[in-house]
Amino acid sequence: MGDKAHTHTGAAGRAQAADHPASVRNVVLVGHSGSGKTTLVEALALTAGALNRAGRVEDGGCVSDYDEIEHRQQRSVQLSLVPVTWDGIKINLLDTPGYADFVGELRAGLRAADAALFIVSASDGVDGSTRMVWEECAAVGMPRAIVVTHLEAARAGFEEMTRICAEAFGADDPDAVLPLYLPLHGPRHPDGHAPVTGLIGLLTQKLFDYSTGERKESEPGEDQLPLIEEARDRLIEGVIAESEDETLMDRYLGGEPVDVKTLIQDLERAVARGVFFPVLAAAPAAEGARQGLGTVELLELITRGFPTPLEREAPRVTTPDGRPRALRPCDPGESLVAEVVKTSSDPYVGRISLVRVFSGTLRADQTVHVSGHGLADRGHEDHDVDERIGALSTPFGKQQRPVSHVIAGDLACVAKLARAETGDTLSAKDDPLLMEPWQMPDPLLPLAIQAHSKPDEDKLSQGLARLVAEDPTMRLEQNQDTHQVVLWCLGEAHADVALERLRGRYGVQVDVVPHRVALRETFGSKAAGRGRHVKQSGGHGQYAICEIEIEPLPGGSGIEFVDKVVGGAVPRQFVPSVEKGVRAQAAKGVAAGHPLIDVRVTLVDGKAHSVDSSDAAFQTAGALALREAATDARIHLLEPVAEVGVLVGDDYVGAVMSDLSGRRGRVLGTEQTAGGRTLVRAEVPEIEIGRYAVDLRSLSHGTARFDRRYARHEPMPPQVAARVGEAARGGG
Repeated sequence: MGDKAHTHTGAAGRAQAADHPASVRNVVLVGHSGSGKTTLVEALALTAGALNRAGRVEDGGCVSDYDEIEHRQQRSVQLSLVPVTWDGIKINLLDTPGYADFVGELRAGLRAADAALFIVSASDGVDGSTRMVWEECAAVGMPRAIVVTHLEAARAGFEEMTRICAEAFGADDPDAVLPLYLPLHGPRHPDGHAPVTGLIGLLTQKLFDYSTGERKESEPGEDQLPLIEEARDRLIEGVIAESEDETLMDRYLGGEPVDVKTLIQDLERAVARGVFFPVLAAAPAAEGARQGLGTVELLELITRGFPTPLEREAPRVTTPDGRPRALRPCDPGESLVAEVVKTSSDPYVGRISLVRVFSGTLRADQTVHVSGHGLADRGHEDHDVDERIGALSTPFGKQQRPVSHVIAGDLACVAKLARAETGDTLSAKDDPLLMEPWQMPDPLLPLAIQAHSKPDEDKLSQGLARLVAEDPTMRLEQNQDTHQVVLWCLGEAHADVALERLRGRYGVQVDVVPHRVALRETFGSKAAGRGRHVKQSGGHGQYAICEIEIEPLPGGSGIEFVDKVVGGAVPRQFVPSVEKGVRAQAAKGVAAGHPLIDVRVTLVDGKAHSVDSSDAAFQTAGALALREAATDARIHLLEPVAEVGVLVGDDYVGAVMSDLSGRRGRVLGTEQTAGGRTLVRAEVPEIEIGRYAVDLRSLSHGTARFDRRYARHEPMPPQVAARVGEAARGGG
């Protein structure tokens, strides 16, 4: 790598539809917020000739013109595709958000890509969330490379960052994380910082000078070669260690020279196999310059070292009813299997679906089968429908460049798929198939909302449906217990974007209200009640009297109704009426308006009238009896308790356990897991973990994650119950 001259300008860098999977590279950029991913994408597009020197495409749009929210918030909030061409290879650059709230967009990018560039800022280092994504990629064997940015920062150092990356990413083999180039520094500034002006290729021993804004290749001076000797030897040994030629290491250690061409070929194969992870440096071009530092080297690595879609094992494919289906990998002539990796809405075009084609060929105006993805619990209905797709195009900023077809291995945008949502499978109409969905993070931050006005109420349901269709990490809940509409989000920033999209994109104004958990009531002791419903109003009256006894039952028992009437005091046909009335009142509650559970209600006596008794009268009497029993009884307020599992780095275990105890939690135990992490299991009242998704991120510096599931309802402490009651009476 690094031994070619490149002069791509203007139209030469435009990316159109690929003609063969071997001429495609799908690359996702991963890194924390502010690491420079979007800036790097623009620098690569400029070097590839897809942008002019002002960083604009020919019609005046900018490569980063994706979303108005991104401009206002000054951060990426969604997955973006920027295709460019280099050496006849189409490179689909997938720029992902770095903020943890938008990890769903990151996961979609990982699904669509065949290799990953991990972007690390020299001024910030490697954060915990980036390490976790690295481990995810390692688990599936995804090829990776590391790009160090922000070398212009005063305290930045490429050599130090390489060491940090080796420690963070090379746990199994630090010698698999090594630089391909060393930076060349220009004259030192008054503050002591020497800017990086070029690179030295360690394998080729070539010097690449970027100081003029144009990459110029030359031979290094005699005084520069000793500076790279140690790093070059280590790189050669690292490459040879991963060589498929098992005799090469012995020959090298025996003093036999190794041809540079052989080393480069072995390096490219090791990168493509995901066993060697090169470190490169990159920086955007200076104003008026055409090439940013390291961008040519990075494009060379992508085109020559990263795998083609042909080398990727596709996700499992079945028929819609679950029968496995074998397909030739990434074959344009096979049955169509494509997946919607992102859904967005354009005010002029309508819904736009970003699609990765895994098999077959997708053509404009084709009728396809859309298969649902099993996320009904998040408001995404399963479906199997046929749809006619609209135009196909490749995006660049806000532009859409039309294409006639998209082959296996490539990505493109599909217009006007009315039913397809993120994660859905597109397949041939006469051969419907379904891809195994990728893992979606579970949204654990509740956002209770209500329409701001009557006109907003009319538009709310459609706006929410469109919102969750775009974002499968969001869950829509219509809570039957609290009668609240709840959007479950990944964090505060995720919630803010959801609200802004409702307002700006769908014209729906909503108010955020306090989220309520589903409380319950139960009897704390035995009690008895008498229900008397006797009315005379001319003609048939209403007459029903019943007496009941109540006793508490163990948690999870529900409502148990027992008939112990003797002598026909309550005629047999009216016993079910009493039970119906009791259950109806229990659903409404007997003290604070929360459903009554875990009691046995025994009908022991009553009276009836031969003419005036009726089903309705005994239902009313049953409800009255239950209410009367509650007036003199001790009623407990029950709160839901969740079983929580927190996966956290060992350094933060103590802080997490202390925090859980402060939330009235009971720690059940801990379990050591791989990667220096501990799984903490606890039971915590749900009322105490409404904001735990936000608080845990702050507590663990973004390195922990948790899951939760309902365990049971149990009595709330009196002081907490009193506080909840006061809040309810005060409307808050």
